[in-house]
Amino acid sequence: MALAVSMGEPAGIGPDIILLAFLALKDQPEAPRLVVFGDAALFQSRAQRLGLAVEVHAVHDDKDALNSHSDSLPVVSVGETVDRPGRLDPASGALTLEAIRSALDSVRDGTCSGLVTAPIHKANLYTTGFAFPGHTEFLEAYAREHWPQSDPLAVMMLAGPELRTVPVTVHIPLHAVAKELTTQRIVEAGRRTAHDLTHRFGVKVPRLAVAGLNPHAGESGALGKEDDAVIVPAIAALQADGIDAVGPLPADTMFHAEARASYDAALCMYHDQALIPVKALDFHNTVNVTLGLPFVRTSPDHGTALSLAGTGRASPASMIAAIGLAAAMSDQAMETA
Repeated sequence: MALAVSMGEPAGIGPDIILLAFLALKDQPEAPRLVVFGDAALFQSRAQRLGLAVEVHAVHDDKDALNSHSDSLPVVSVGETVDRPGRLDPASGALTLEAIRSALDSVRDGTCSGLVTAPIHKANLYTTGFAFPGHTEFLEAYAREHWPQSDPLAVMMLAGPELRTVPVTVHIPLHAVAKELTTQRIVEAGRRTAHDLTHRFGVKVPRLAVAGLNPHAGESGALGKEDDAVIVPAIAALQADGIDAVGPLPADTMFHAEARASYDAALCMYHDQALIPVKALDFHNTVNVTLGLPFVRTSPDHGTALSLAGTGRASPASMIAAIGLAAAMSDQAMETA
């Protein structure tokens, strides 16, 4: 099995954690092969800067990468930049974007079985005309172009060792959540989550816990009408589909250990409601997973950390977890295909 890995923002810790993850995994017999898309010269420079004994193998394309020696890290060069850790260069946005596109193409042509993305710096991407809030929306647009028959709908999941959460609304201001939250939006997120829990996580009968929006899930309308008016009908619709969904549950009581044992994933109504508990439980081993697409995609659940780039202080734990989860999800997807 091979996984396509996009290098992310070259001035950030993406190259560092890819190199460190490769070193940590290369001698494990069950570890997947990695095919990195970015700039081979930058990876060579960063390995030297960090004092890492990694042989970076510059290859022409993903097919050549699979023929490279397993002790070397194959990098398909899709552009060039200068290795300046921590110093953003607007010109590098095009390289970052091309790395993602080329990695996706490798998944689409079947050379690689899944995609792992290193963190991007959105401001640098915006200089290229990138018209999406982030990775997730771009991946959905790519899927709609190349797999329209799959009816792709990108749903973010944060998957940690002890908890999986799905934010129904994501990168919008808190004051806009109640306006943007709809019954249909909750239902779609729940359906995609249940489907992928079965087909990519091996959960035969997924159990979904649905959080309320307001304190105490609205307290029967006393603390807000959205829980009864919007969330309750969504849960009923999911149950009508045969999905084991319960709620709306007060968010302040659904993340302790006893509560977590009663469900496989929590549907949350907004970004921080989903991300705070999973990151608090295990920040370094939490993975960002995109559900609802015709391919597997994972990513470390942290940013570019410009101040740590090139210092040797960046932890590869989340990248290692993202690679392991992408491999497991790809295996499960093949078993249930």
